[in-house]
Amino acid sequence: MKLELCHFSGYKIHPGHGRQYTRVDGKTFNFLSSKTQSLFHQRKNPRKILWTVLYRRKHKKGIAQETSKKRTRKTQKFQRPIVGATQEKIKELRNQKPEYRAAQRQQAVRTAKEKAKTAKAKKPTSAAAASAKAAKKVQKAAPRVGGKR
Repeated sequence: MKLELCHFSGYKIHPGHGRQYTRVDGKTFNFLSSKTQSLFHQRKNPRKILWTVLYRRKHKKGIAQETSKKRTRKTQKFQRPIVGATQEKIKELRNQKPEYRAAQRQQAVRTAKEKAKTAKAKKPTSAAAASAKAAKKVQKAAPRVGGKR
């Protein structure tokens, strides 16, 4: 027993039922009923007719509800190395005690202040700097030539 499929509705056609339509070019179409045949000849789109299989497929109707829910991936923690510091170095810094870190910071501040003092002492006096600035002549820009801009 061979079951045919209706070309328009997508339903099964059992033997002894339905109609067969052969076009001039030789292509044959099987229809379940005169209703489907009529809609086919009116050039109706089966995807827009609510009871057809194509409509139900397009709009995801009647698909098995038991399908498992989409599993969401659990975000994984990932530590990226910083340029110039290896992963081990970063872990080592993270495990340091806060007191030790504060002492290091204080030391760094002290050295920066000392460098600033030595740099300030080496700089020429402000009067000499002012005279050097005054010696420079600033050239005026040439006047613009031309019409509207």
